Amino acid sequence: MRILMRSKIHRATVTNCDEDYIGSIVIDQNLMDRSDIWEYEKVLVCDIDNGNRFETYAISGARGSGIVSVQGAAAKLTNPGNKVIIMSFEVTDVPVEPRAILVNRANEFVEYLSGVENAVKV
Repeated sequence: MRILMRSKIHRATVTNCDEDYIGSIVIDQNLMDRSDIWEYEKVLVCDIDNGNRFETYAISGARGSGIVSVQGAAAKLTNPGNKVIIMSFEVTDVPVEPRAILVNRANEFVEYLSGVENAVKV
């Protein structure tokens, strides 16, 4: 068995950090749908600005809101305005074609990243 990247949201902008929440990362449901990340799925978050990496789980945010809100203890590892990469993985014994998306500064879908299945510019 191997652990392969299945989903990726590339260069999302953190919109909010809230230490007083139990924990998770709230992501605009449109981005979760486009990247195929499920609610409560474990994700790895990599902060491009400071190099921090942390695991948490995804929570669905309002569609079209652009929200990427880091909650709980992980809120100490990033800041609003930081760029992050959000990834999920799959344990499998067969190759996986990941679904990776690029977003703009407002966390709106820009395009599927090249080299992945369903690569289509919108």
